[in-house]
Amino acid sequence: MKSILTSIAASSLLAALAIAQTPRYDVIDLGAVGVPTGGPYAIANNGLVGGAAISSGAMRAVLWYKGLKMDIGTLGGPNSAALGVNDRRQIVGEAETLAPNGDDFCGFNASGFPHSGATCRPFLWQNGVMTQLPTLGGGSAVATMINNRGEVVGQSENGMRDPDPACPVSQFKPVIWENGKIQELPTVAGDPDGVAAWINDNGQVVGSSGACAPAFDPNAGNYLVENHALLWENGKVTDLGNLGTQGFAGNHACEINNQGQVVGHTNSDTSTRGYLWTRATGMQNLGTLSGDFASLAIGINDGGEVVGVSVDGNFNERAFLWEKGVMQDLNALIASNPSGLQLQVGSSINSSGEIIGVAQNSAGETHGFLATPH
Repeated sequence: MKSILTSIAASSLLAALAIAQTPRYDVIDLGAVGVPTGGPYAIANNGLVGGAAISSGAMRAVLWYKGLKMDIGTLGGPNSAALGVNDRRQIVGEAETLAPNGDDFCGFNASGFPHSGATCRPFLWQNGVMTQLPTLGGGSAVATMINNRGEVVGQSENGMRDPDPACPVSQFKPVIWENGKIQELPTVAGDPDGVAAWINDNGQVVGSSGACAPAFDPNAGNYLVENHALLWENGKVTDLGNLGTQGFAGNHACEINNQGQVVGHTNSDTSTRGYLWTRATGMQNLGTLSGDFASLAIGINDGGEVVGVSVDGNFNERAFLWEKGVMQDLNALIASNPSGLQLQVGSSINSSGEIIGVAQNSAGETHGFLATPH
């Protein structure tokens, strides 16, 4: 009996030490990003960050590196956003062109910017040059992520009318670009629309499918009612399931690391919950921070550290870090925060443990942040 109790005590001590040794962070203010749809979206292992910020009344694709910021331009139109970045300094995203198009597929107008009537196209930026990627035949498309093999994923209009006559855009499908060529990815359960959100270095892709929403969702960045969280690999699609029927954000797979671990958000028996999915364990409920009612898991690194947002009953947001089964308020782990930012959403975490996301300053303005392990 003594040996069993000793083992239990030792295990408890190790767990406590693991939590106590969670790295504390120095926070860098990346500056104002304007509306909540702006901000840093993805951080590569080399520290390069892709995102978007307001400039001269427009949303512009920008890169940050250690707090330095660079505008990488557009495809001729006023608005753009950098959504994905890899370790080879290749950037993908969305940018308006000068070609006319009737809809607002990329949601710039829905986010408060003047409707330019321009087509929004996916782009690949490298070595200072922004290049358009092809669509499925429709006017607009979005590139959301690029892996270190140069494979790109996103969603594209296909030029067909959506089955829902109330849909404000054309039918859109999840897609992958390989060597500049586009290929449609399958959806499940007869879902007419879908999006691909992330691709790892093994070519595994995650996202969701469902039906067209009547309005643009600025949090999701698309027009999708997210009915099914999906994983694509080896030409096949897998529905990752859900944790119940209650929730406000639907079922979506946000990111997959190189170990095949998936994070996202799903309906649960009580509300929306962030989850961690693995092939061995299935979908695991990550819970919320104390006193909150909902959460969304958004980013994961190869070490299995997860970042996201926990939400209270008044929809106040707190960025979280989840590791080794424990979710912590990222604000409680800060060693240095000269700007006094309140960290609201953790968007992405790299292999060095650097975290990016959006925060609020004392004036209530939305800023981007970079939290570096101290």
